Amino acid sequence: MKEDAHGRDLFTRESLIRRGEKITFFPGVESWFERINAYGSQYGICVEHYVISSGLREMIEGTYLARQGVFKKIYASSFYYDKKGVALWPAQVVNFTNKTQYLFRIEKGALDINDPGVNSYKAPQDIRVPFCNMIYIGDSETDIPCMSLVNKNGGFSIGVYDGRNGMKHSVYKMLREHRIDYFVPADYREGGELDLLIKDAIDKVAAVAKLDSHHKQCVDEVSNYDLQTSEDTQRKNDLIIALETSCNFATTHKIIGDLSSITSWTEDEKILLCEAAVKNSQVRYILSDADVCAFYNSLDLGKCRSDSEAVMFVQNSIKSY
Repeated sequence: MKEDAHGRDLFTRESLIRRGEKITFFPGVESWFERINAYGSQYGICVEHYVISSGLREMIEGTYLARQGVFKKIYASSFYYDKKGVALWPAQVVNFTNKTQYLFRIEKGALDINDPGVNSYKAPQDIRVPFCNMIYIGDSETDIPCMSLVNKNGGFSIGVYDGRNGMKHSVYKMLREHRIDYFVPADYREGGELDLLIKDAIDKVAAVAKLDSHHKQCVDEVSNYDLQTSEDTQRKNDLIIALETSCNFATTHKIIGDLSSITSWTEDEKILLCEAAVKNSQVRYILSDADVCAFYNSLDLGKCRSDSEAVMFVQNSIKSY
């Protein structure tokens, strides 16, 4: 580009920006960002938009949209300029092989291209933008590595094509090779295929986030319970569950042996042990066996509250042994 411009055009940052001002957009692009941001906001989701392009950053920055600040970050090829703003040499080159590094920067929040944090380990809970929350839209083979990376990590890769000529060969190839899961015309208008597809993706992200939040609540509850519960109590609970779910006599006798080594039981625990005997036919059938009968007799079930049908059943079953 620099060589072709020599002697014919002043090849400066400003001239490239001016050319960017003349770029025309696919239908609906101008209203796309505000509309999609608003859709995400209703779920409490912050939608961010990035450009990862093999094109020129200066031209992209010259577009009306970039000047409106709709992009969180623009990653594209750029020049090194002298003090007068004349392009001297390529300062940054973005091609299909190194595009993926910018996805990792977005993932980890190391957005500055000089931030070495892109190589740092981050625990899953500290990841800023998980790949499963990424939506990558591309239209050419230079996008394939990024599409594959997002796709393989649970995100959304979408191939777009120029709907004015209907040429779909490129997106067909991408789908056959599992680079993308979806393809739609590059029509960004509200109600169009792309608009609805992106909103469906946001719906899924929101649903997964809600499920993850519920999962975290469950994990926190278990963690709090474990902190407040002694190891002995946890061991007893585990053995009661094992007794209730035992599926053969040999296992049941072993569990009874482990239970017999414990000498202190609360009333609630005794009731649970009786309920396990009632629910599990493997236990109920061998209540008359010496070890099982001895264990339940050792519980002194007569001191348990009388309204427990399970306790009454076990008492009546072992009375004659």
